[in-house]
Amino acid sequence: MLSTGRSYSKTEFIEHLRKIKEMGWIPSRRSLDNVGAVGNTLEDLLNIKENNLPIANSGVWELKAQRAETSSLTTLFHFEPWPRENHIVPSILLPKYGWPHPTEPNEMSFRVTMSGNRFTDRGFKPIVDRTQQRVRIEFDSSQVQNHHSEWLKEVQRKAGLGKIQPEPYWPFDELKRKAEPKLRNSLYLPAKTRLVKGQEQFLYDKLLMLQRFNFERFLSAIEMGVVLVDFDAKTTHNHGTKFRMEQNKWTGFYDSVQEIY
Repeated sequence: MLSTGRSYSKTEFIEHLRKIKEMGWIPSRRSLDNVGAVGNTLEDLLNIKENNLPIANSGVWELKAQRAETSSLTTLFHFEPWPRENHIVPSILLPKYGWPHPTEPNEMSFRVTMSGNRFTDRGFKPIVDRTQQRVRIEFDSSQVQNHHSEWLKEVQRKAGLGKIQPEPYWPFDELKRKAEPKLRNSLYLPAKTRLVKGQEQFLYDKLLMLQRFNFERFLSAIEMGVVLVDFDAKTTHNHGTKFRMEQNKWTGFYDSVQEIY
């Protein structure tokens, strides 16, 4: 549809998206189990590579297309906590606060998704600390539920029941530096979906223009449990610490949200 040999104005690019809207329901260009199929199909229709918008003189933009009704989580970015020299996850969280891996003998696990609006059943919670200018992970033994009593005894033996020492955290300035490139200005299409004879189809009938990422809104989203902190480590491999969110929450991070159609 687009010629990748040239750049387009923002207005011209939006007109190309309008033409896709007018096509109505479009069969997926990917397999049914492909999570990114809604975005991949749109990129195929536009003849562009991922996150490579041919928009001239408009700064850096991203194209985000996702299933409108989804509640699944998307990973914003991977980001290991400070203090970096302590190797917090493999050296402290996993050996002192971990538990036996459910399916792999002789492996310990520290796999937990943390929300800012409540403690986990093992007593963990991300705290937006504006005094210290950091997002930190708090452990409160009084919040541990009874079915983890044996685990809590092991934590007491290994680390005590006070704060994690040292406490994991992310400085605000580093977190902002990490988040901004992932949440830059975007053209966002929450697509409707349906299944016809075993094939997924998409309807790109809504376009939002998201501008001016607001870091304070991002911090508030952590507090409200919209942005989650996800640890996924076991003895032999740390799969990385991730900041994740529900896919349909993008609009909450921007000062300007304009509905184009």
